Amino acid sequence: MNYTPKQIVNELDKYIVGQAKAKRAVAVALRNRYRRAHLPEEIREEITPKNIIMCGPTGVGKTEIARRLAKLVGAPFVKVEATKYTEVGYVGRDVESMVRDLVEVSVRMVKDRKKKEVEDKVMPIVEQKLVEAIFQNRRVTTVEVNRDLLVEELHQGKCEDEIVEVNVLDTPKPMMALGGSEINLGSMFEGLQPPKHKKKKMSVRHARDLLLQEETEKLIDMDNVNEEAISLAEEQGIIFIDEIDKIIGKSQATNSADVSREGVQRDILPIVEGSTVPTKYGNVKTDFILFIAAGAFHVAKIEDMIPELQGRFPIRVNLESLTKEDFKKILTDPKNAVTLQYANMLKVDNIDLEFKEDALDEIATLAETENETSEDLGARRLHTIMEFLLEDVSFNATGEHPLTKVVIDRNYVRNVFKDGDIKFDLKKYVL
Repeated sequence: MNYTPKQIVNELDKYIVGQAKAKRAVAVALRNRYRRAHLPEEIREEITPKNIIMCGPTGVGKTEIARRLAKLVGAPFVKVEATKYTEVGYVGRDVESMVRDLVEVSVRMVKDRKKKEVEDKVMPIVEQKLVEAIFQNRRVTTVEVNRDLLVEELHQGKCEDEIVEVNVLDTPKPMMALGGSEINLGSMFEGLQPPKHKKKKMSVRHARDLLLQEETEKLIDMDNVNEEAISLAEEQGIIFIDEIDKIIGKSQATNSADVSREGVQRDILPIVEGSTVPTKYGNVKTDFILFIAAGAFHVAKIEDMIPELQGRFPIRVNLESLTKEDFKKILTDPKNAVTLQYANMLKVDNIDLEFKEDALDEIATLAETENETSEDLGARRLHTIMEFLLEDVSFNATGEHPLTKVVIDRNYVRNVFKDGDIKFDLKKYVL
């Protein structure tokens, strides 16, 4: 989609509080992709993405910025943990698997889009099969069954929970992992024998989904899907490498663990630099994939990375620890604000939850103080506080009582935490 950098930042602001520098950096990186796509091919081939490395404590929005960015433009996105990779020769996943994961996501995205395009064509066939299944099911107990009436009931959604028997495709069992690589044993023999069908009992709602999937796949050319998916991954893909600081050993270290960490960095280097990775869908060039790395960098520093890998992340962004004002905004401002989540969940059990301004102020103060005196968990600290704060309400809400209003104010918050269940870690101040 054609978003300007300011529009991208405005969209990110709806979900992520603060971190203006990081938002600007990713917004410019994304816009540069749009600019590159409109250049002549000979110039376009020379321009590679400027990869970003984010430095900041946990829970301040590093992963969320990258994830929301990808969702905003419909780009294939995959998040990987750097710590799960090991140097070639060691037991573990090889670094190329991050590219294969990205292609899998891209294939699923393209496939879903193609399915939506042909849904209208196959829906009459699906409805016909469902009507037949409902007809056969009702004939067991009812002598007279009107097919036209069944069609009407199906359209009105009156049959959604009715259990019917349908003939569906027998899909092979999923993956078997061997030494870090994944093999689908069922798909290995897929072309050698015709697809098998078997009868299954399920609800009409579930049957519709399975039959729709089966019928749409008949109209989709998988060769075109794979080709389009590889192109999408190469040109639009975003790989987020988290915990990159955990594969950085101290520069003077010589023990085997740190040697292995440096080996992982050297293995990641060609992927980020630009190479060709073979996948089951075809070869994928990584030259134009956008890489966003992130880490807390409490012990190791960015400067401790091997110089070659440092050079592949030219844009460096420092994310700040959250303040009391940030916590207060997180509680109310985002579309998926924490207070809204709890209010909506408890509404299911007839609890009308209301947070007063002074309560939000007290919760924000608690979160800030806890992060300053204990481990800095960022916004995740709010989940700990909110769970403890609303534990009594959540436990006693049954839904069997009439709608009950529960007001959370400053006094309520202080009463819950008066026994000091959240203890401030003062050991660091003891000399």
